[in-house]
Amino acid sequence: MTGRQRKQLWAAVQTALILIAMFIMLVPILWIFLAAFKTHVDVYQLKLFFTPTLENFGIVFDDPYRLGEKLFNSTVVALVTVIIAIPVATLAAYSFSRFSMRGETMMLVIILATQFVPAVVIILPFFVMFRDIGLLDTRVGLILVNLAIVMPFAIWMIKGFIDGIPMDTEEAAMVDGSSRLQVIRNIVLPMAAPGLLTSAIFCFIIAWNEFLFALILTNKNAVTLPIGLALFKGEEGDLWNLLSAAGIIIMAPMFVLALMIRKYFVQGMTMGAVR
Repeated sequence: MTGRQRKQLWAAVQTALILIAMFIMLVPILWIFLAAFKTHVDVYQLKLFFTPTLENFGIVFDDPYRLGEKLFNSTVVALVTVIIAIPVATLAAYSFSRFSMRGETMMLVIILATQFVPAVVIILPFFVMFRDIGLLDTRVGLILVNLAIVMPFAIWMIKGFIDGIPMDTEEAAMVDGSSRLQVIRNIVLPMAAPGLLTSAIFCFIIAWNEFLFALILTNKNAVTLPIGLALFKGEEGDLWNLLSAAGIIIMAPMFVLALMIRKYFVQGMTMGAVR
């Protein structure tokens, strides 16, 4: 076999592996999409041609499921988490990137180490603390928990983007009379915008999909969408048509968001990877 033939064979193998991976990832999503428009009877039959119905999407928003309340809770918790986390993480990341501090390496390691602690280990202290201060089953409590989850990730990620910005630009601006805050606002933030957007997207996804803490720390008033999926059960078992309709509602914002910012997402990931 010649070198050219080996390259062609390897290219064919790579293509086949990519197609297999896409099939594995997309088939479950396709099944959920089709099931969301099926009746309870049709959902148990593997057929591509059926009479679609929108009834499932109306049912999930009515009693007893009331998915609209869960959608509102998830949106508020995820948005507020991102709105608070990104500015705070940006300032922390800038400090770690630009200033020399005693114990800086240890602080960064400690921040990163918090991501290695299993959620099941720390959920009981959160439960006891929130019970004592009256934050159980509140959106404020979930926002605080999500901030604790996403902040270490956001700090490390944004620091990588800021490290890629040349310091000469900032020093030239400061020589011209700009203050440190003006440098951050007029130079660092515009140049790091793709990275900040990328970090914000990841933080939003983490907060949007968070399950374990929401399961333990909420009961009625602050229940989020992932927890709401557990409600779709009946005497005959899981209501897969309603579960699929709710699943589409959960996934739709992520797909729309990805389509809107895909250019900036790729640019941000590249910026953070190159030094």
